[in-house]
Amino acid sequence: MLVTAYLAFVGLLASCLGLELSRCRAKPPGRACSNPSFLRFQLDFYQVYFLALAADWLQAPYLYKLYQHYYFLEGQIAILYVCGLASTVLFGLVASSLVDRLGRKNSCVLFSLTYSLCCLTKLSQDYFVLLVGRALGGLSTALLFSAFEAWYIHEHVERHDFPAEWIPATFARAAFWNHVLAVVAGVAAEAVASWIGLGPVAPFVAAIPLLALAGALALRNWEENYDRQRAFSKTCAGGLHCLLSDRRVLLLGTIQALFESVIFIFVFLWTPVLDPHGAPLGIVFSSFMAASLLGSSLYRIATSKSPGQESPVESFIAFLLIELACGLYFPSMSFLRRKVIPETEQAGVLNWFRVPLHLLACLGLLVLHDSDRKTGTRNMFSICSAIMVMALLAVVGLFTVVRHDAELRAPSPAEEPYAPEL
Repeated sequence: MLVTAYLAFVGLLASCLGLELSRCRAKPPGRACSNPSFLRFQLDFYQVYFLALAADWLQAPYLYKLYQHYYFLEGQIAILYVCGLASTVLFGLVASSLVDRLGRKNSCVLFSLTYSLCCLTKLSQDYFVLLVGRALGGLSTALLFSAFEAWYIHEHVERHDFPAEWIPATFARAAFWNHVLAVVAGVAAEAVASWIGLGPVAPFVAAIPLLALAGALALRNWEENYDRQRAFSKTCAGGLHCLLSDRRVLLLGTIQALFESVIFIFVFLWTPVLDPHGAPLGIVFSSFMAASLLGSSLYRIATSKSPGQESPVESFIAFLLIELACGLYFPSMSFLRRKVIPETEQAGVLNWFRVPLHLLACLGLLVLHDSDRKTGTRNMFSICSAIMVMALLAVVGLFTVVRHDAELRAPSPAEEPYAPEL
């Protein structure tokens, strides 16, 4: 597992580097990149924001491991995770109002203080103290994803009067370097956890100086700004009206809820699955982030083409990945069907399985037939992606139900090889 993790990390990193270099050579610099005043303003923002992001990522690889190190049971660890997620949701609802009332700069400094306290709570083995730390972490996360962006947009437009069209360029670059910081943070977490001698708590201690420096730079270099305060009830009512009145917003929210809920569950599950086999958690985390960076690079390459431009190479690679997934799916599903469905009922159950299967396929083909070829094809792939996300949710649900069932473990090599149905 150790060798596999490092090989995967190196391979993914090399792929990301190759894609980014080819993209940079092919894309000419934009006019925003050549403006000295804008670059200085960006740098002032990035110095603080990137330190905050680095401190956040540094803690991620060893959170579950730390709770295991304190001899908490899986159920107790799950409650700690739920507490963190719940506090993020609750504080996220009031974060905008809080940021407007305190000021964006002050809110960023408050983030540095609350997240530092959150890290300090990790030194305690008391369960209640750790719950308080998770609540502080939820508050900090809500501030991280509201105060910094709000401060930048206000300064960009109101104080410096830069074109609003340049704002996406800043956050696109921030998103790229956020992935890079996550990769580096995983390696750094592995190093400090192994070398400092504090064990799994070391990354949390190492994050505190980064947070302190971020707060100090914000105090020294940033100007304060406020915005017109809006009643919390009006904010919630306006958001709900927008959600229910625009079908696109509702569908977008559904997709986000389905996909990101799987990600949150995955964050909880990956450590107990890999850690017993001696996986270097920091390197594994960096590999995950490198894979995410690779996906972002592929997205930027795909969207850099002009609208409607054909991309057969990318399509071919995507189709190969689909068939790779099929090679994993069919034998796995055959094994699970044999174990889960009683033999006497398999025919009847499989008939019912095929009803929604063929119905969805027929509806999809009808939608494709009634649309323009290119538009219909793109829409169909989008629908297929959404269906795959829902299937992934079902897989996670099945895993949580049967994860301790010995009969559903992978088949041994002695079993008869599977021949897929045609």
